[in-house]
Amino acid sequence: MTRGVAQATFLLGVLAGLLIALIAEELWPYGNDTTIEEYRAVRDFARESFVREVSDEELLELALHGMVGGLDGYSRYYDRAESERLERETRGTYKGVGIVFHGPPGEGRVLFALTDSPAQRAGVRVGDTFKTFDGRPVADIPANELRAMLRDPDGTPIDVHARGLDGAERDLVLRPDSLVDPSVRHTRILDAELGIGYVSILSFSRETADEFDQAFHFLHGRGMRALIIDLRRNFGGVLESAVQIARRFVKGGVIVSTEGRGAPISHRAEPAEADYAGMPLVVLVDGESASASEVLAGALQDHRVAVVVGSPTYGKGMVQTIRNFERFGTRAKVTSSYYYSPSGRNFETSADPARDFGILPDLSIPVSKVEKSAIQERLTIYGPPLEAIAKIEAWEVSSGFELLTNMQGDPQLDAALALFAGERPGPHRLTQAD
Repeated sequence: MTRGVAQATFLLGVLAGLLIALIAEELWPYGNDTTIEEYRAVRDFARESFVREVSDEELLELALHGMVGGLDGYSRYYDRAESERLERETRGTYKGVGIVFHGPPGEGRVLFALTDSPAQRAGVRVGDTFKTFDGRPVADIPANELRAMLRDPDGTPIDVHARGLDGAERDLVLRPDSLVDPSVRHTRILDAELGIGYVSILSFSRETADEFDQAFHFLHGRGMRALIIDLRRNFGGVLESAVQIARRFVKGGVIVSTEGRGAPISHRAEPAEADYAGMPLVVLVDGESASASEVLAGALQDHRVAVVVGSPTYGKGMVQTIRNFERFGTRAKVTSSYYYSPSGRNFETSADPARDFGILPDLSIPVSKVEKSAIQERLTIYGPPLEAIAKIEAWEVSSGFELLTNMQGDPQLDAALALFAGERPGPHRLTQAD
């Protein structure tokens, strides 16, 4: 064994010993030497008898995953790589250039660049056609290689020759870098005559409340007099962002409270932040609206500032407390309390075996499997940034092509529009084919 390997093995052993000590001290305060002896005995048996060689560090990591993950369906231990990925998701950023193509990327036709993305900073415009990447015709580059170039974690610059909608050609340099992954995916005026705006929120990151404010003001500037907030397929995320959006519409009272082993905590409305109070509001939900999205929908429903339309929600009303173990680059998430809506509803399905949903909509509109699949596909794709919408609309007029996302074939959205039109939509009738 070389000196370097010996040192590395020694350090791993020290790390394992430190972590075991932390486990014994923090998680088993009433344990004794027998507790640690049993762990060591089982560890040694696995290390000596398993079909392949396995290190103490790997066994410890597996033990930590099992210990925390075995508590319930929501608690989890994150190793170093998983912790970095979780931080990226909650931060709302990722690595890339921020281009959405019109058609396959290999055709090189740009629909738009995301706001403040490397592509936007490089001068990429709506309707650009990329002719070459680093001197190679774009059409000759395999799709997987093209995607790898655009998402290069090392940020290797790409020399691009582009042609604009006006026919002018120019040279650009794209440098993959970190950019905000927008959680507000679609912002539209769906009915100009009635002034009905639409905003879809796919998740809640730390940036979501600011993104929502920008979308709201954009729509208000286009004559919005009523709003649909789409929370379908929103699995949740950062609670505070959901609370901040609820505060925009609720003038007073509780937004959400949490109760567990510690003292109850209430997140309350802030009258000075209720800038959008009084705006006619419909919220769309479905069986994949969970956690923070249920908090927002439940608060708006309980305070009677919105009509909730769609399907019963998922029912995740558990609060997870996350602790960072900075010394090791890891973290753990443990269920610590329940969410309660302003009226005292607990969203968590496991808290009530007789209930298999979180929130019941005020107006239930079922959808077929085919419709649901199409709706979810539309919700996950990127919508254009606010500053690109007018340019894309002009491109639609000049080309005769439909470039913005088609909202048709959505009975739940149709029901929301009917409510604002003064109609009373009935249940959507499913056929045998559905």
